[in-house]
Amino acid sequence: MVVPGGSLGTWDWRSIVGNMFPLLVVLSVIVLWAGITLESAEEELARFAVLAVMVPTMVDMGGNLGAILSSRLSTRFHLGTTELDPRDRELWGPIAAVLALAATIFTALAIGAAAIDYLFFGAEVGLVPLLTISLVSGMSVAVLAVVFSFLATYGSYRLGIDPDDTTIPIVTNVVDVFGMLIFIGVSSQVLGF
Repeated sequence: MVVPGGSLGTWDWRSIVGNMFPLLVVLSVIVLWAGITLESAEEELARFAVLAVMVPTMVDMGGNLGAILSSRLSTRFHLGTTELDPRDRELWGPIAAVLALAATIFTALAIGAAAIDYLFFGAEVGLVPLLTISLVSGMSVAVLAVVFSFLATYGSYRLGIDPDDTTIPIVTNVVDVFGMLIFIGVSSQVLGF
């Protein structure tokens, strides 16, 4: 499949490094921002320790969900079976699957966090607030992952860059940063800090 500006499927290492190096530098700066955000919330995470337990899974799962959808979209572009038309019913299946998987994962995260909260922290937060935090922030992150998966895949395609080289790093890093911001924001609203 030939696209504007080049060919998808070029395995030239110079092309891959030339496309990826500037992107990885920018993404490194974005991830540093996530670390600064996490550090600024250190006091709240120390006050509600169970939230600190939830952070790695919350951030990691959002990026993973985006990576799943990005790879499916990239495959469809390589096969020539999509144009990213919202009327394409084939696109909605993977989106529904990612959202259903997100609901399942983030519900399980809340239940696991509530068990840890009960066993180690004397149920300082409780199941309902943890379920609210996990589902609201988790589903928001999942929607964000869907949006950035489409944007990164379509943008790479239009620029003539192989989406396999760009989408997963873009989606996972951006979703990590915004996932952290969403998680801290929702936690502060639910727990009032």
